[in-house]
Amino acid sequence: MDTSSDTRVRAAGPGDVEALVELRALMFAAMDVPGVDDPQWRIEALQWFGTRVSSDDVHVQVVDVDGAVVAMAMGCLRDSAPSPTSPSGGDVLVSNVVVRPEHRRRGHARRVLRGVLSWAADRGIARVELVATGQGRSLYEALGFRESRFPLMRLHPRAEQVIVGRVSPAEHRLPRQPT
Repeated sequence: MDTSSDTRVRAAGPGDVEALVELRALMFAAMDVPGVDDPQWRIEALQWFGTRVSSDDVHVQVVDVDGAVVAMAMGCLRDSAPSPTSPSGGDVLVSNVVVRPEHRRRGHARRVLRGVLSWAADRGIARVELVATGQGRSLYEALGFRESRFPLMRLHPRAEQVIVGRVSPAEHRLPRQPT
């Protein structure tokens, strides 16, 4: 923990939106996500965080050191049908667990993640999911997360295919459906 500075763990607010987008960009850069330098996603992210950072369905926990946001974690409520592992339905997706490089190894990621988990527990959420990076895996396991036997799969259809409502089978190697 920082002892020589003013360190606070708190919920993010509207004044933190730019810092949240910057931390998100640092996370994507560390993950080698293509397009991190494209300004368009940042514009969209500023708008997204601006409308959601104070909503009941999104909780962003931050560490503030001397007035600067240096770490964050986000939880988003998801609507889903009840299941054996989530009898009331719904769950929380944790994402954006990121700490500025110069502030790592001080427990900040653990603090913001615990804040998000506490927020989820206060809402009676029975299941929390996240996509772990190798760098964060030991922290997630220490907090009780376990690898699911059902792997995450993802598809990124091109924008114009989404707009017209179809995905090219050849491009995504999907079997052609009979007409």
